[in-house]
Amino acid sequence: MFTWDFPYPSQRMPVLAKNVVATSQPLAAQAGLSMLAKGGNAVDAGLAAAITLTVVEPTSNGIGSDAFAILWDGQRLVGLNASGRSPAGWTPERYAKYKTMPLHGWDAVSVPGCVSAWVALSRRYGKLPFEALFEPAIRYARESYMVSPITAISWARQAPSFKSFSEFCWTFLPKDRAPFPGERFYCPQQAETLEDIAATKGESFYRGALAERIALASRSDEGAMTEEDLAAHKADWTDPIGIDYRGYRLHEMPPNGQGIAALIALGILRHFDVAALPPESADSLHLQIEAMKLAFADTWLNVCDPGMMRVTPAQMLDDAYLESRAKAIDMKRAQHHEPGEIPRGGGTVYLTAADERGMMLSLIQSNYMGFGSGVVVPGTGISLQNRGAGFGLERGHANEVGPRKRPFNTIIPGFLTRDGEPVMSFGVMGGNMQPQGHIQMVTRLVDYKQNPQACTDAPRWIVNHDFSVSVEESVPASVKEELARRGHRIVPSDRPMFGFGGAQLIHTLEDGYCAASDHRKDGCAIGF
Repeated sequence: MFTWDFPYPSQRMPVLAKNVVATSQPLAAQAGLSMLAKGGNAVDAGLAAAITLTVVEPTSNGIGSDAFAILWDGQRLVGLNASGRSPAGWTPERYAKYKTMPLHGWDAVSVPGCVSAWVALSRRYGKLPFEALFEPAIRYARESYMVSPITAISWARQAPSFKSFSEFCWTFLPKDRAPFPGERFYCPQQAETLEDIAATKGESFYRGALAERIALASRSDEGAMTEEDLAAHKADWTDPIGIDYRGYRLHEMPPNGQGIAALIALGILRHFDVAALPPESADSLHLQIEAMKLAFADTWLNVCDPGMMRVTPAQMLDDAYLESRAKAIDMKRAQHHEPGEIPRGGGTVYLTAADERGMMLSLIQSNYMGFGSGVVVPGTGISLQNRGAGFGLERGHANEVGPRKRPFNTIIPGFLTRDGEPVMSFGVMGGNMQPQGHIQMVTRLVDYKQNPQACTDAPRWIVNHDFSVSVEESVPASVKEELARRGHRIVPSDRPMFGFGGAQLIHTLEDGYCAASDHRKDGCAIGF
């Protein structure tokens, strides 16, 4: 069991309750809690929060997002992959004109999946009527809400990138600027869209009036997405994958998500006595960073659409292979780690909700990069993700762009169990920070016995895409200097407020839950 010490300079305390919701925006958390108060369960609460987040935190997610979820349904864990596939017209020839995958415009938009996640989860597990889950979001979209401070900062930071997208500007920059903190913002077209989704149980989005409007917008701008692409989409129920770590088991969604990177890193770390190293020491950070670099080397080479994988997740998590990868770590120096020879014999929001009957939901949905592609479907308020940017252009690569494929996806919900029973639903937002955040949460909880609030308050590090390393300012200067002496290229974060992610965690207690929310975002944990 963890301790109740709070060693880091955060002003937050965990929430202790039988029913809890934790997410990145207080209004969304309240929307979820209101469903629990109405007799709904954790799925109802999580979905109401998720739907509300598309309205009150559009800088990170929207109605045109993707989503993944891991759910403890009271007896077992189940996973849901609601990431979208590429349009049928996305051939390598279409992308031959690009040097890198585009980040904006229709050629970055795969079929949005989060609406299908709402429908699938509600249909199988929800207690309340589907339409009831939309009430808070519709009210905020139609009647307005006050923009949270960190959301306003992100909005202003992103706005210049989308000045050339007229529908985006009309929808999200109606005063020709981002809203200020505390300023009221409303989007009645989002309210109408959400009402349509609620009334048709998502059918309109994939096979009805909204699908027609999405496809028309695509044709009008020479995009490849069609009504047939939208109609072909489906969310897939799947079993999470996992790895044992000192009596616990970390569960992640299987590829096309990057959660396997967290499992690889933990599989390497279990060959070291992490608890013997002080949590903020250079030795502890160096070891975790090196394990993460090894994990990313294998993940970035191999993870793609599950049907295109050249190795299986089981092969990537082979015990003997991970032990051999652990032996590659030198505690005295940083290294550049290449992908191993695997034995083959194969801008985001997170929320978690738990109820007094034992159901726990870990859900994440995202536009990918902030507002996403910049494409907003006229008159609907639907901002479309840019998940297509997760593909690559290298010919023959497993993740090469192609038709009807799921791209490499960064969003990953996490879940921790012990002896087959639920322990903690959690997530950390922010691109490739996510698997790194997962191992930092797990090592602090398991190795250092820190409580969930301390886990999320603790200073973080991140391995960047070029394998440089950034650390938060609260990491002691002597530790940074020692990491640099060992060969780590320490660089400032290009987004110090956002680059280290936000986190939410719900940990089981004997008679309820301990819920924690990160101080790095506008997040909130509430319960009763």
